[in-house]
Amino acid sequence: MKLAILFGGSSFEHEISIVSAITMKKVFKNTELSFIFVDAERQFYLIESDKMKSNFFSSGAYKKSKKLVLKNGAFNIEGIFGSKEIVFDTLLNLIHGRDGEDGKIASLMEFYKIPFISPRIEASVLSFNKLYTKFLAESLGVKTLSYQYLSKNEERKLTMEYPVIVKPVRLGSSIGVSIVKNDEELDYALDVAFEFDTDVIIEPFIDGVKEYNQAGTYTRDWELSIVEEPHKEEFLDFEKKYMDFSRDSQVLAADIDELLESKIKDTFKKIYDPLFKGAIIRCDFFVIEGEVYLNEINPIPGSMANYLFSDFEGMVERLSNNLPKEQSIQINYQYIHSIQSAKGKA
Repeated sequence: MKLAILFGGSSFEHEISIVSAITMKKVFKNTELSFIFVDAERQFYLIESDKMKSNFFSSGAYKKSKKLVLKNGAFNIEGIFGSKEIVFDTLLNLIHGRDGEDGKIASLMEFYKIPFISPRIEASVLSFNKLYTKFLAESLGVKTLSYQYLSKNEERKLTMEYPVIVKPVRLGSSIGVSIVKNDEELDYALDVAFEFDTDVIIEPFIDGVKEYNQAGTYTRDWELSIVEEPHKEEFLDFEKKYMDFSRDSQVLAADIDELLESKIKDTFKKIYDPLFKGAIIRCDFFVIEGEVYLNEINPIPGSMANYLFSDFEGMVERLSNNLPKEQSIQINYQYIHSIQSAKGKA
């Protein structure tokens, strides 16, 4: 299999995407990889495998790499003797945050007919925005925590009891997230969140709540990861998650009974199918009094949550061979011809 890794993007999570892409180089041992970098100006560059080091990007040295342009069916290098296609079977979208998770890349890949692993447009829109994720969960009968939605220019009046957690609506990786325990902390937390987004979600912060992560995809059958109980701290901030995204060794399964594991997996399937077909996603759940609550959908998890799977590389190849296909529409101008004929024109 020939796989292209697309990473970078115009996003607050740009650097995390670079870390994830570098990790993929270690994860894929039997797959021919191409690396396509999207810089902050949304220019595409073909990056040589031996240049996949963080300082190659932070120093700006990537700008000496070959620029790419999108044409129907492929990325191309433009030269004085014409275009040269970058040949691969499937593209893996590894852009975290804006561009990668909000539907822009999904739209581009569908428009240019490039096979890709990633949530499709509707799935991207619904999982990128935490408010829309609440609406999706409600429509599926999946429980979520109660919440307050607040926009930047609205009155800062809290409608729930402390402590609460404040989250920018369109960001991941704990960027702009704060735990608030009193009135004095609220204004500062909102100022921080509004640096990154125009809207926030405020939820009750439940100290000591049980958290579990479930990743998976659908190829010709369900391929679900182990259920992970993440490292327990008050919450994982940006720096801890930054390091977390470089993981490439498998972790241990959560010590839970079969009934709870079944509930988590069934809830994951309910969220995934059919909206997220063609993607590898991770859902983060809370368990409160035996009930499973959706915390977040990670449409493009850090390092693709490879560490939760026993055969991640094989799974990616199987998914590559079973991607959803956009309906082919034939345009024959029958309507225009009929009008012309009715008017007596050729």
